[in-house]
Amino acid sequence: MDELIAGFTTQLREAITIAKNAKITPPAFPITNILVTGLGGSGIGGNLVEEFIADELRVPFSVNKDYFLPNHVNKNTLVIASSYSGNTEETLNALNVAISRKAKIVCISSGGKMIELAKQHGFDHIIVPGGNPPRASLGYSLVQQLYTLHYLHIIPNQFEQELNKAVDLLDSDENNIRLEAKKIAEKLSGKIPAIYTTTPYASVAVRFRQQINENSKMLCWHHVIPEMNHNELVGWKTKSERWAAVFLRNENDYSRNRQRIEINKKIIAEYCDTIVEIYSKGNSHIERALYLIHLTDWVSFYLAELNSTDAVEVKVIDFLKNSLANAKG
Repeated sequence: MDELIAGFTTQLREAITIAKNAKITPPAFPITNILVTGLGGSGIGGNLVEEFIADELRVPFSVNKDYFLPNHVNKNTLVIASSYSGNTEETLNALNVAISRKAKIVCISSGGKMIELAKQHGFDHIIVPGGNPPRASLGYSLVQQLYTLHYLHIIPNQFEQELNKAVDLLDSDENNIRLEAKKIAEKLSGKIPAIYTTTPYASVAVRFRQQINENSKMLCWHHVIPEMNHNELVGWKTKSERWAAVFLRNENDYSRNRQRIEINKKIIAEYCDTIVEIYSKGNSHIERALYLIHLTDWVSFYLAELNSTDAVEVKVIDFLKNSLANAKG
């Protein structure tokens, strides 16, 4: 897993090359809404893209993580189906629903049944390199989705420059990122982290939680500010050495949210001895988000080492999939 995390910028560069060679055909009908369907490491890219382009979009964008699709999906919907393996049963079922609704479909996968379906029906599809855990292949799906939206004239190509700047930033700061990640992991070792950030970076918090779950084999939770100030903040009433509060922060966070975070820290400090703040770097949303993702990916790896666990194995998920494969219905 350490080699996969270290190769994140190489993956991003390769993903850009793949995307530039992709062929996306014009839709038969005007696109009035966009839906990305995918789960886990294959689905989080859609959440990030939604946040990256929120200020540019003129049509609704949603991310689906289920077997079925909302009723509004129709011939005017762009459905991007993302399954790294190509065999995720929920995503394949959702893809079949999209086919029945005559949506404009683009498939992103390394192969499997999804690419077979795409070729059978003549759908646009982008094939990415396979063989890695889906969570270690975020760069592939994320980049393909951005370029797909650009090729369909939904967003401009400003993201391309921001992606390249993010790659340069991560490469230049790699040693500092790893050193900071080790220090953070030591603080979080043996704790149950509560991850907080502001709404525009919610997906970064989700990604961090997922990486702690899968790589570090730990439970944790996340929430966003200001919403958590209307509910979860009241839940901080029991003092425990097990808690750790982690704030993912950005210098450009809205001023009122910066004030909220400072007040939240004071309240939580009464019940939690470990409060960690992680600041992003970069001049764009894409740069800042990818910086935080890369740093926290390393945190999850170093936590796995401290927990003496294999960051790659996900035997319980394999057990679940095998059990479902043998079950009826």
